[in-house]
Amino acid sequence: MAQPQAPEGATPVPGLAGLFTGFLKIGLMGFGGVGPIARHVIVTERGWLDDRAYAQLLGVCQALPGANTVNAAVMIGDRYRGALGALTCVVALMAVPLFCLVGLATLYDAVADKPWAQVALTGAAASAAGLITGTAARLLTRAELALWGWALAAAAFLSVGVLRLPLLATLLVLIPVSIVAATLAARRR
Repeated sequence: MAQPQAPEGATPVPGLAGLFTGFLKIGLMGFGGVGPIARHVIVTERGWLDDRAYAQLLGVCQALPGANTVNAAVMIGDRYRGALGALTCVVALMAVPLFCLVGLATLYDAVADKPWAQVALTGAAASAAGLITGTAARLLTRAELALWGWALAAAAFLSVGVLRLPLLATLLVLIPVSIVAATLAARRR
C-alpha cells in the first residue's frame, strides 16, 4: 500500500521510527495526563498535524470508545503508515507508562496507609485537572471555531460539566446537530 507523501514545503511524512519515538516521548512525559504533551509533540514539535487538524482529530477520538490519546495514536499511525503504524504508535505510547505503573503500584502498596501519600495523590489530581483545563482552553482558542462551533462547545460543557448528563447521551445529541450546522455553514460559503 502506498504511503502518503508530504506536499512540497510541508513536514515530511513520518516513518515508523519517528512515530515510535514521538509516541514513546508522549507516553514518557505524560504524567498527570498525556493531552498537553501529546499536542506539543504532535503539533509543535513534530508538525504531524496543525492545531485545527489536531482539534478535529481529538473531536473524533472523544466520540469513540477508549482513551483519547490511544485513539489518536491509532489514527495518526494509520494515517501515515497503515496498520503497522497504528500498532507502532500504540505500543510506543503504552510501553513506558506500563512499566511506571507496575513500579508505582508496588510502591503505593508499601505506603498507601501513610497520610502524606494521600496528600500527594490529592496534589497530583489537582495538577491533572489543571493540565486538562489548560489544554482545553488552548484547543478552543486555536481551533478557529465558527460561532456555531463555540455554541456547541458551550452546550457540551454545560451538558457534561455543569448538568452532569451522560457523555454518550450528549454526544448522541450534539454530533447530529454539529453535522447539520457544519453542512449549513458550508452551503453559505
